Amino acid sequence: MYPGEVGKDAVDWKATQGQHITAVQRNILVLGSGGREHALAWKLAQGEGAKVFIAPGNAGTAEVGTNVNLKVGDFEGIKKFCLDNEIGLLVVGPEQPLVDGVVDFFKGDAQLHKVRIIGPDQKGAQLEGSKAFAKVFMEKNGIPTARCLTVNKETMADGVAFLKSLKAPYVLKADGLAAGKGVLILDSLEEACQELGNMLGGKFGNASATVVIEEFLKGIECSVFVLTDGEHYLLLPEAKDYKRIGDGDKGLNTGGMGAVSPVPFCTPDFLKKVEDRIVKPTLQGLKAENVDYKGFIFLGLMNVGGDPYVIEYNVRMGDPETEAVMTRIEGDFADMLYACADGCLDKVHYAKSPKTAVTVMMVSGGYPEAYQKGKVMTGMNLLKDCVAFHAGTAFNADGEVVTAGGRVIAVTAQGDSIEEARGIAYENVKKIQFEGENHRTDIGMDLMK
Repeated sequence: MYPGEVGKDAVDWKATQGQHITAVQRNILVLGSGGREHALAWKLAQGEGAKVFIAPGNAGTAEVGTNVNLKVGDFEGIKKFCLDNEIGLLVVGPEQPLVDGVVDFFKGDAQLHKVRIIGPDQKGAQLEGSKAFAKVFMEKNGIPTARCLTVNKETMADGVAFLKSLKAPYVLKADGLAAGKGVLILDSLEEACQELGNMLGGKFGNASATVVIEEFLKGIECSVFVLTDGEHYLLLPEAKDYKRIGDGDKGLNTGGMGAVSPVPFCTPDFLKKVEDRIVKPTLQGLKAENVDYKGFIFLGLMNVGGDPYVIEYNVRMGDPETEAVMTRIEGDFADMLYACADGCLDKVHYAKSPKTAVTVMMVSGGYPEAYQKGKVMTGMNLLKDCVAFHAGTAFNADGEVVTAGGRVIAVTAQGDSIEEARGIAYENVKKIQFEGENHRTDIGMDLMK
């Protein structure tokens, strides 16, 4: 049995190691406040005996667990809450606390030794925290990716020369975290050279003090999600997300306007290539560098003529893909994560639903640029045959659900086909009302051609 087949002949984890997890240890804390965290909490809450807390959470997470008024970067506050509430499992939703070393903080504190944690250590988090680190890692481990050059202010002339050696369009990536906005794809060489200067001059703050220039890969994107305990791994349901604000992939980049899972072109043959050429070398490379990695690896891939190339690594689940993916995971997800933290992923049973999930993101007017908050939302009580994952919501003084972010709510529905699932999703989108609401009308249509 190779690692990708985890669960095929698995001994039941719950009947072995899992039976030693006490009722108190079933207390789970999810860090984050977006649609991803609502989806994770929603799925975890279905686990046997699970009691879920979300910090800080949103109006939707309050329906599946208990919101906790803590910031994701307040490690001391998170520690105190975990000890006071006998938390057995900490699931880190967003990337920033991982890059900032929350796993190292927990592993290095003797009082927290009983708290299992899902996420890589700080070194492993550099796969997302530094595009340059990720590129060097891929080249070192023979993982297929685009040609690139990493530059800073002092070597900008080399960057311009490299741009001139490439064909349009041109790809510029801020090395550090830039809230999903640090990637520019430009059609003209002149504009690319100008934007390179802007980025190195602080367009994205410290995140773009170093810039990775990449060769453009022509193909179709998809996201493959891996759950690993450092030795074994599971391939979770794959997804395709939609990043542009407008129909037909027009307009500004956003954090994601919708998602579809499964992806028709992610055939068993394609996924086998992903495992052999990307997943296994990635895990071997992390192990060789003594990285403590127990958590999710998000592979942002480009399918180029049937061959997978890595566009980017993320060290957590994607958003809004998680909102589709979680609805297709069958079995006790809490058990899966406990087994992952214990290094026992080879002992869990896991299956993917054959259904198709379509997620449509409803956003605030003006997003991804300036937008207003505090708009009262109505119609959630009218929804049918779907799950509405809250991304940017809160309660006002009157207890009403109001908008509290650019991306507001992700409506997810399942069906026997993309057409059926998107039909149900869009019927429910019509029911939710708030001032300035905007959404794409074409999620999944490109995959039906």
